[in-house]
Amino acid sequence: MAQNNTVNTQQTENRQYMSKVNQSMEDLTNRLDSFNQAVSNNDLVGMKTQADNAFKAIDDLNALEAPEALKDIQTAYVDGCTDLKDALSLYVDLYTEIESATEEEPFDYSTYDARLKEIQDKYDSGIDKLEEADKKANEMPN
Repeated sequence: MAQNNTVNTQQTENRQYMSKVNQSMEDLTNRLDSFNQAVSNNDLVGMKTQADNAFKAIDDLNALEAPEALKDIQTAYVDGCTDLKDALSLYVDLYTEIESATEEEPFDYSTYDARLKEIQDKYDSGIDKLEEADKKANEMPN
């Protein structure tokens, strides 16, 4: 009987953790959508604000305490979020440099494509890791 209670407790903890992950991911998705909207509006201040908002959602996800059985999944989510955070930071940095360029200190557009590719690769890596974490979570026994 005690073993049954332990299994039920573990399942409850796992479900509670995954519920928090799902909420954090939903928050992150909404904040990334807002970031993308700022990008389409070419709004650098909005990009910075929305990137900061996304960072808060990422930090919330990273701060979740995973039950022992889900530590690998938490690590995958954290790794994916770290890549997303890096990509957003690099993107904001790139556009900050473009925005602050002057005639005396022009932006070096010869590096633009390579930098954009680096950002896209980092972003894609983050998304891939998050999808892998989701896949692992879905494969967990109930």
